[in-house]
Amino acid sequence: MTDDLEFSDDGGGYDAEDWSRLTAFTGRIATLDDVQARKAVFALSDTADPRLIDMDLPQPVIWWEADGEQAAVAVQAESHIGPEGDEMDVLGLILPDGGAAVALMEDCDLVDDTDPVWRRLVEEAIDPNAATD
Repeated sequence: MTDDLEFSDDGGGYDAEDWSRLTAFTGRIATLDDVQARKAVFALSDTADPRLIDMDLPQPVIWWEADGEQAAVAVQAESHIGPEGDEMDVLGLILPDGGAAVALMEDCDLVDDTDPVWRRLVEEAIDPNAATD
């Protein structure tokens, strides 16, 4: 699900060279107050046993969503047990245009910022004409 709100006051967008300036939400499980203050991308309430996922953040990812692959940067990573007892590893993502999204880790490939596909997807997201050039 994509959030139309921007993650930071500068629009939160980035390109393939300045993504690392994004601020990660780490150290504790996010609350609704953190989301409303734009410190975190998501807060899950109907889950059990919330835990942080041990990973370096921010982290470039390729997110496989309904519309195809999309470049993003993970800035939040939590594991939760859902209402049906299933474990969910959830990432808070920032998109190149500054939008925020929530995705399951299983729908994302962790990549390096030198990955040519990730770099192309970032460029196409911030300059739609790049896809036709």
